[in-house]
Amino acid sequence: MAKRKVLRRAKKILGEEPTLLVWCGIRGGIPRPPKETHRAAGKGRLKPGRHWAFYLGAVLFCVFVLPYLLMDFLSQKLNGNLDRDARRDARSPERTRAGAPHNGVFDGDWDLTAGQLLLRWYDASPNRARLFLATRDRVCLAASPRRRLFPHRADDVRPVAEFRSDEVLVEAEAGQPRGFAEFRLHFTDGSWLSLGNLADSDDADRFFAHPGHRQGAFGA
Repeated sequence: MAKRKVLRRAKKILGEEPTLLVWCGIRGGIPRPPKETHRAAGKGRLKPGRHWAFYLGAVLFCVFVLPYLLMDFLSQKLNGNLDRDARRDARSPERTRAGAPHNGVFDGDWDLTAGQLLLRWYDASPNRARLFLATRDRVCLAASPRRRLFPHRADDVRPVAEFRSDEVLVEAEAGQPRGFAEFRLHFTDGSWLSLGNLADSDDADRFFAHPGHRQGAFGA
């Protein structure tokens, strides 16, 4: 179960106990929208913010690791290893991802509900994680304003999107493997959004075991 602080915050947001609660996020990142569409939506952030430790790591990489890699690269080239690798790669079949619309993140129409939600996804928070909350008559996404988040201690999350249960259908299948599980939000205008990166906790298991998901509708 989620920690007490998170549950207490969720209850405060909803005004009641959530029937479902799980941390989630967009798997693989937000596809790049057309420039005109992005501009019309306010040119919001399309990528999560970086923590300062990321930039420190990048500097250390450039100073200590990159020179070694360059020297190793030159050494391999002199020995002819790169030519052999290129011939071997040429014999290997090229593997590409299946052609789902926008890599399966959403339905592909930026003007509908899912697309508009994506365009403003990181305006609410630079963090990847979103807290999915649901009752029998509402579905809510909440986020922490902080760049760095500890899900079990996140007591400052705030609602960033909310829908009535008749405006969105939650589609999920039980038995999905940990770390790869996904679920979809289907909206009444025909758009849909796929969410993954579920927290590795009992909350994820409870989420997918909910009987409403097996029937293809939330709260059934």
